[in-house]
Amino acid sequence: MADYYQTLGIEKTATRDEVKRAYRRLARKYHPDANREDPDAESRFREVGEAYEVLSDPKRRERYDRYGTDNPQMGADPFSGGMGGLFDAFFGENSPFASSSEDILRKSGPPPGEDVETYLTLDLQEVLASVRSEVNVRLAVICKHCDGTGAEPDTTVTTCPTCDGTGYVQKVRRSLLGQVVSSTTCPDCYGFGKKIEKPCHVCRSTGRVTQDRSYKIDVPAGVENGTTLRLTGRGSAGPRGGANGDLYVHVQVREHAYFRRRGNDLFHQMHIPFTQAALGAHLDYETLDSMETLVIPSGTTTGSEVRFAGRGVPSMNDHSRGDLLVRFVVDVPSNLDAEQTELVRKLAELRGEKVDKQRKGLIGKFAVKRK
Repeated sequence: MADYYQTLGIEKTATRDEVKRAYRRLARKYHPDANREDPDAESRFREVGEAYEVLSDPKRRERYDRYGTDNPQMGADPFSGGMGGLFDAFFGENSPFASSSEDILRKSGPPPGEDVETYLTLDLQEVLASVRSEVNVRLAVICKHCDGTGAEPDTTVTTCPTCDGTGYVQKVRRSLLGQVVSSTTCPDCYGFGKKIEKPCHVCRSTGRVTQDRSYKIDVPAGVENGTTLRLTGRGSAGPRGGANGDLYVHVQVREHAYFRRRGNDLFHQMHIPFTQAALGAHLDYETLDSMETLVIPSGTTTGSEVRFAGRGVPSMNDHSRGDLLVRFVVDVPSNLDAEQTELVRKLAELRGEKVDKQRKGLIGKFAVKRK
């Protein structure tokens, strides 16, 4: 498991503010937008975000320091939460014991940024291989004027005297169950734990501004319509240095002119004239990524199929690929002229097949026109 302190370049005695400053510095350094030519920047960016998520949370950090892992099952004590944990199981947030000091500490500090959703539309041909596509989103980013602090440069940001930097205030009252401690967001600092002497005139103390951003994303081969891709840390920046939210990209695949997808297989319902069905034919046939020879056997009937193995869509789980099935529909002409009609009639006579006699006169002409 990675050493989170080493990842952020800090000592184990680092304060929460030092953890935050280290994260913000490295997040800017390794952000994929600023390192488009570095293939390792994105993974490094995720490592920094993971380290910050653990070390910025007092409870998770304590567990990590004690057991070397953030796994909540390590060293878990079913009664470590006292009566509050038992009441939370039944009453949730309405429990009179819900506001333990650890819960409040975990919720204090700058909140994370919002998750952002967008859509990416692809053609069916584009899902045959991994593609690098661009999406445009409008989201909150760190204010460059104040560097995300929410305060004008060279002005003072102090600890809130009302909540002593915790972001919450507590009230103690008596009830039938004894003393009950309730906690609420600090009314003076709104839960940030900091007081700003002079708010930033650009972001108005929020530490972020709204901008349009473009991201390059790698879409795996075989992606299906309706698939959602999650990009960690690419969502909106949190207020006053809060962690970034995530970006969710919903993939939409356009319908093809004649191919229909079912799982990893492709289906094509192909109409052919009765002459090709009767006599057979060899046709040039274009799949999504190749030119093949389509063999129509003589005597083909509606519902007959030809399979092109491995010409379907790749699987997202392995390196296999589905098949392409062509299903024939034999079309019978309804607009034969006199010469064509006579040829078909002769064919019927040669085969000994009974057909209606040719109608003559005015009634026959009208019948042909109606047909």
